[in-house]
Amino acid sequence: MSLIIGIFYFFYFALIGVHIIFVPKILSMVGYTAMDIGIIFASAPLVRFIVPFLFLKGFKLDHKAFVAALILMVLGAIAFYPALTSFWPLLISNIIFGIGISLLLPYIEVIALEHIGKESYGKIRLFGSLGFIAVALVLVRYLDEPKIGIDFLIAMAIAATVLGAFIGTLEHKKSSTDLGMIDNIQSFNPLPHLSLWTGFLLMQVSFGPFYNFFTIYATDHGISLDTTVWLWSFGVVVEILMFYFQGPLLRTNLYKLLQLTAFFTALRWLIVAAFPDNIILLFASQSLHALSFALFHTVSISILFSLYQAKRLAQQFFFGISYGLGGFLGALGSGVLYQYAPAWLFIGGSITALGAGISFGIHRSRLR
Repeated sequence: MSLIIGIFYFFYFALIGVHIIFVPKILSMVGYTAMDIGIIFASAPLVRFIVPFLFLKGFKLDHKAFVAALILMVLGAIAFYPALTSFWPLLISNIIFGIGISLLLPYIEVIALEHIGKESYGKIRLFGSLGFIAVALVLVRYLDEPKIGIDFLIAMAIAATVLGAFIGTLEHKKSSTDLGMIDNIQSFNPLPHLSLWTGFLLMQVSFGPFYNFFTIYATDHGISLDTTVWLWSFGVVVEILMFYFQGPLLRTNLYKLLQLTAFFTALRWLIVAAFPDNIILLFASQSLHALSFALFHTVSISILFSLYQAKRLAQQFFFGISYGLGGFLGALGSGVLYQYAPAWLFIGGSITALGAGISFGIHRSRLR
């Protein structure tokens, strides 16, 4: 099962790589404004935020819902093709795509943690990083016209759908109690840990400029698209190294680690803001991706896995609050900043990451 999950991660994050790295550039090539791109990319994370609340109303992330999510993901990707040059159809396609991806990863992450454990999780999750970097290095060679990028998006979505369906079927057959049966919602209450959840939210808001505009931002400052892709790829390389070697760190104080990842993320965005055309310092900022993404992600899901009895619901809300609402606010806010105050784009990200670090520090102080 571990290897199959790893291969799923490979294609799922290759899909995310196409969506994050190249689709904003594709939309810019087609003629969309920064505001348009910000709105389109805000739609999918907004859906991620809304979906977890359905679980509080009795919705179950069972095998049937998981299969439906796979179908929505691939249909949303395919719909990019005819919708590419029309704002509203493209927005709807991205929303459909967002519904699919909002349900898939929490389902798979819980399977991974239950089968692998937190200390070995990174060695399987790094397959996703390999997929992300592989598609980046390949697609940059062939992106001569926008529709080539959409072809890659569709191909990765189909591969992830096939593997996801296989994993879901194996897990469904293995257990008489379906993995997706709703958790005891009475055992899940984020309010006593509000500062922790606020930190999760702010951390992903700070990534808005990076995920949605880094490719455009770098090329606008004279960095070639090839070099920009190598910057993305270098960030993934250090992410892979962190995933592989992070096991011993996870035996230390997780809350302290969480706070440190936020402060290093604030430093990362400050470097990008201050030196947008300095390739050496941009690579230095990307080296911090090991902390601001890889270590942050594993520490976060590990904390929630041990903090809440309703493990699946906690993971679903983590993706909804952070990558969902945080991604929505980050995409929308970064679109506004880049449209009207581009010099403040990554300064805003740095301030927000600093706020996340303060929130994690408040939560940590309350545990003493």
